[in-house]
Amino acid sequence: MCAIGGLYLKPGKKIDMRSHLEVMVQIQHHRGPDASGVWLSNDQSLGLSHNRLSILDLSLAGNQPMHSIDGRYTIVFNGEIYNYLELQQQLIVQGCQFHTNSDTEVLLKAYLHWGDSVLHKLRGMFAFAIYDHADGSLFCARDRVGKKPFAYA
Repeated sequence: MCAIGGLYLKPGKKIDMRSHLEVMVQIQHHRGPDASGVWLSNDQSLGLSHNRLSILDLSLAGNQPMHSIDGRYTIVFNGEIYNYLELQQQLIVQGCQFHTNSDTEVLLKAYLHWGDSVLHKLRGMFAFAIYDHADGSLFCARDRVGKKPFAYA
């Protein structure tokens, strides 16, 4: 199952974001009892959380939030990419290297390689958010059917 969460603060707003994210993790523990994680941006304006149900990669390397090798991007992901091995092979041919056996890492590297057009390549059920530390953007998506819903307010 898994669960993702996040908070964004408008400039000038101050809250203890870490404690709010940790409450999200506690509330959603039943959706991902194997691991959990919280990440905060340097300026404390954005935070992401994840509860993990380990299925594809049982190692700690598959925990989230997951960061790109260069540290520029952070992802939280709920779901399963059914064609992740096919996408991984396409990316390996393009020179990508992988350090986990997780579809999360494949999804992150696929996004870095193809941008938002990656959505046309994904087969599965998913909801995810990818934060770009360099430009401060947050890319969020869910599967076409909404099997893994994504709500925001």
